[in-house]
Amino acid sequence: MELTQALRELEEKVAEILDEVQTLRRHVSQLEQQNEILRTRLYAQKTQAEGFGNLARLYEEGFHVCPMHFARARTEDCLFCLGFLNKEGKMGEGM
Repeated sequence: MELTQALRELEEKVAEILDEVQTLRRHVSQLEQQNEILRTRLYAQKTQAEGFGNLARLYEEGFHVCPMHFARARTEDCLFCLGFLNKEGKMGEGM
């Protein structure tokens, strides 16, 4: 009988360990999903920041970045471009 009792106790311990493993597996899966979401957000922020930097650089090189005159050469400051860059810059800061 002692051997039978020892086997039952061992089975119970193995079942508890398997429950813990399954709980950990679910937790790891949730963390992996959260990590992927955070990576996606980080990539989007970097991409947006790079895009804004490119537009600002184009403007400094003497081209329009406003939708009405995009990529046309400019000879003086453009209020539309400056407004667009100001708006885009503030949106990028909020992320």
